[in-house]
Amino acid sequence: MFIDTNTRANVLIEALPYIQQYSGKIVVVKYGGNAMTNNALKYAVMSDIVLLSLVGIKIVLVHGGGPEINSMLNKIGKEPKFINGLRYTDKETAEIVQMVLCGKVNKDLVDLLYSHGGKAIGLCGLDNGLLEAVKLSEDLGYVGEITKVNPEVIFTALDNGYIPVIATVADSGGADAPYNVNADTAASLIAAETGADNLILLTDIKGLLEDKDDEDTLIHTVHVSTVPLLKEQGIVSGGMIPKIDCCVEAVRRGVKKANIIDGRIPHSILIELLTDMGAGTMFIK
Repeated sequence: MFIDTNTRANVLIEALPYIQQYSGKIVVVKYGGNAMTNNALKYAVMSDIVLLSLVGIKIVLVHGGGPEINSMLNKIGKEPKFINGLRYTDKETAEIVQMVLCGKVNKDLVDLLYSHGGKAIGLCGLDNGLLEAVKLSEDLGYVGEITKVNPEVIFTALDNGYIPVIATVADSGGADAPYNVNADTAASLIAAETGADNLILLTDIKGLLEDKDDEDTLIHTVHVSTVPLLKEQGIVSGGMIPKIDCCVEAVRRGVKKANIIDGRIPHSILIELLTDMGAGTMFIK
């Protein structure tokens, strides 16, 4: 598709005030969903993050890796097990989660960012006690609830020009395996503890819809104080509840805004941060 020079110039002009607004600020991106498994989308996300980093925005990339974990479990003949949507994690599964998230998924993302011209460094919740957790429930095994974020290693990476790429396993306080923790929750708490300006959750939906079956009913802006009412009305329901709760928690802890955006759309991160139209649903005070 041909784009004339005036249109190209206008795109850059529109982006300029947003680049100025975010320059030197921290933006936490939780990376997951289809954008993590579709190669074209994955490359678009990596190029977005490198571009944002090069114009002075401090990006922190937080990731899970459920499909990769399931694939490894299947390879060793171990069936993935879920209880109320949460992965049951025995000791063997916890060790596989650590191996896959920290050893494969994390380093693959670091390598992709490097191949796109970025400076990235792989971290996990075990590095310098970045994420501390307690057991969420005996029924779930080695699944943790984050109790503390120690962001010093993130600041060190950012101050030296690196994009921290964080795998979400957590220090278990002396247990014989690390805890598997929810990546959305980890991203929310990391955003709060680093003083981030923005939290972005990449998902496989357009955002919060007034009618879940009609994407034209996208709600562009939500004040966090109205979320309980939206739950009562059934607008916030099902799998959206934990994601939206993470956005609410981040904003209440001082993050200026949190966004749920559609990771199926190429370059949705750039659309959200650097254009007037934005993308998805924004949560603010």
